[in-house]
Amino acid sequence: MKKNTIKSILLTTSLTIGISFSVSGDAYAATYKTVSGDSLYKISRLFNTTVGNLMDDNNLRNYNLSIGQELYVPCQIYSVQKGDTLYLISQKFNIELSDLRRANNIYTNYIDIGQVLNIPKTFAKTAAEPAAQQNPAPAVVPVAETPNAVVQPVEAVPETKVETVSYTAEDLDILSRLIMAEAQGQPYEAQVAVGAVVMNRVQSNLWPNTIKDVVYHYIGGYYQFTPVQTGWINNPANAQAIQAAKEALNGADPTNGAMFYYDNTTTNQWILSKQVAFRSGAMIYAY
Repeated sequence: MKKNTIKSILLTTSLTIGISFSVSGDAYAATYKTVSGDSLYKISRLFNTTVGNLMDDNNLRNYNLSIGQELYVPCQIYSVQKGDTLYLISQKFNIELSDLRRANNIYTNYIDIGQVLNIPKTFAKTAAEPAAQQNPAPAVVPVAETPNAVVQPVEAVPETKVETVSYTAEDLDILSRLIMAEAQGQPYEAQVAVGAVVMNRVQSNLWPNTIKDVVYHYIGGYYQFTPVQTGWINNPANAQAIQAAKEALNGADPTNGAMFYYDNTTTNQWILSKQVAFRSGAMIYAY
């Protein structure tokens, strides 16, 4: 075989391998651009990962993010094809349309052929599954056709309700110190969840209605939280506990409404009888 032929075969093979890698959707081939209101916790929930993994994969040294910052995220990628709409793509991969929008920061009804979209790993199906098995898309009424443009059905974009959570420096300090005392050394999600339990109690009519009063709640001769009883609540919080407290104060709740938590060494049958809502590290959260 001539040298030129061998070179040609090798070149063709390398190009083929390169192309196959480029379209395979490597787990960390995607990037996500942060927007106002984002946090590592919220992004980790969207892409089914952990705050720790996000920090490691992006060489982050703290929890602060800048608007427009690009982060490597674990998800599939998909190139828009002719005839695609956001609705059809969400159906194809069995994800919520709102999650598809959030993962790509797209809040209009137009996408372009060849545009690369993030498909959140949490919900991703195999792309080979026939679209015919999905729910049919709503009828599309053609509007103006332009080259390389994809005509979308007119989808109602949900109105985003931005809730401003007000809290004092004292609230943040108390909640941060409780988180530090209860969950130091536990995963970040477990720390956010401790704060979420306090916030859930504040919002319930079964407990006091301020953070301070919930944390220092005294009933039946005991404080509700052991660190208050032991005095550990008085130790200063570290940066991670403070960040976790901010997440909880701004509405993050990995537990989905839990009112109690305990660790996996407890033998208290009363607390063990509660319905488990969430587990993280050695911590268990219950309704």
